[in-house]
Amino acid sequence: MTKHEKELYNAYDSVESKIKTKPSIALVLGSGLGDFADCLEDKTIIEYKDIPGFPVSTVSGHDGKYILGKLYDKQIIAMKGRVHFYEGYPIEKVVMPIRLMKLMGAKTLIVTNAAGGINKSFNPGTLMVINDHITSFVPSPLIGTNIESLGTRFPDMSNVYDEDYIKLLHDISSECGIEVKDGVYLQTTGPNYETPAEIKMFGALGADAVGMSTACEAMAAKHMDMRIAGVSCITNMAAGLSATKLNHEEVKKTADMISDKFTKLIKEFIKRI
Repeated sequence: MTKHEKELYNAYDSVESKIKTKPSIALVLGSGLGDFADCLEDKTIIEYKDIPGFPVSTVSGHDGKYILGKLYDKQIIAMKGRVHFYEGYPIEKVVMPIRLMKLMGAKTLIVTNAAGGINKSFNPGTLMVINDHITSFVPSPLIGTNIESLGTRFPDMSNVYDEDYIKLLHDISSECGIEVKDGVYLQTTGPNYETPAEIKMFGALGADAVGMSTACEAMAAKHMDMRIAGVSCITNMAAGLSATKLNHEEVKKTADMISDKFTKLIKEFIKRI
């Protein structure tokens, strides 16, 4: 058993007794959904810092805790605060929270994030349903000895984001009057924002949005045969596409402006799956 596998199962052993009912849906709360956990009933909170060997969020606005609860009679586990590769953690630590949620029982993963828009038809505040991703600029979390109990050595990534979930998100958006776009998400390491030349390259590769998380999480989830839905909140246009200087405060401000629509979309999605 590898060191990471031991840490993963030790972490599960430490939280197992705190799980009242196994969650079926895992949710990563990106910027714009920070208050989503307020919607959950009968909540149990598990702090990352209380889980042995577990990575702890160091970024402003990322609390660092699991929140388990119920919504529409469905058991949810939400990550309030994710960890990022740029925080200095090895990539297998970055996806450890996703793997632990699978061990807890989750079969569906909903990943959300704030992202920079590359597609020129997007504007700050656009919600983008992720239909594919590019992970070539970050290490794969599957490198190293395969954890056979989680998944196969060579997982197929033809359809990371569930096609039925993509259609459902569009159906809900039409019914609720919430405009969404489809797009390809590209993950970089961060923490720096990209240069204009890099954004041109990413656009040429087919990316519609860029960010510093999510794709590696989705890859780990797909390895474990989870069904995945992804939504990005376009909080700013990427470097070279706007006269506005990129900064984290702008990201948080735009995410807060769109949070009500974002929350409505995700709540209705959970209700119907």
